[in-house]
Amino acid sequence: MAVKKILKYGTPSLREKSKEVHKVSSKIKTLIQDMFDTMYVNNGVGLAAPQIGINLRVFVIDVSTGDEPLNPIAFINPKIIKKSGVVVSQEGCLSFPEAYTDVKRYKNVMIKALDRNGRPFVLEANDGTLLARCIQHENDHLDGILFIDHSVNRFETDEVLKKHDLPPVEVNNLLDEPELDEAIRNDE
Repeated sequence: MAVKKILKYGTPSLREKSKEVHKVSSKIKTLIQDMFDTMYVNNGVGLAAPQIGINLRVFVIDVSTGDEPLNPIAFINPKIIKKSGVVVSQEGCLSFPEAYTDVKRYKNVMIKALDRNGRPFVLEANDGTLLARCIQHENDHLDGILFIDHSVNRFETDEVLKKHDLPPVEVNNLLDEPELDEAIRNDE
């Protein structure tokens, strides 16, 4: 298999909406393996196909840590079917080397997708776990949404980006998330 080049923030194709996969072919299976190889080499916990320049609705995740065995999960044509709660946490992205900022996410998500063999599955991730946040982060990539679009404070995020020689937040891409904002206010 092959390790692919990860596109950096500022590459226009990272903002494009990805296309559905119509058949889980050997080409798609090779893509998935290449994505895992690329993610592991870069010490990531998730990677979406658009990050390696492939405009398809595919992402991979492995949130195992330390001595835990690897737990690679591939998602083809994923759809988040349920979401609730709110969590604020530090997030980063392989397309934003070394840059981390606070973002808002749903605490609980349920996602349906096809696995690497084309079989449908449903996965639930709760309590703001890394898995729950990672599912949302990678799924966003498929719609051209980046983690900084969920920034809690765009000015702090701009400072972080500047420090890492990355372009500033694209203000017109910031997400209006009244449901999450209200939940954060109610938690304070």
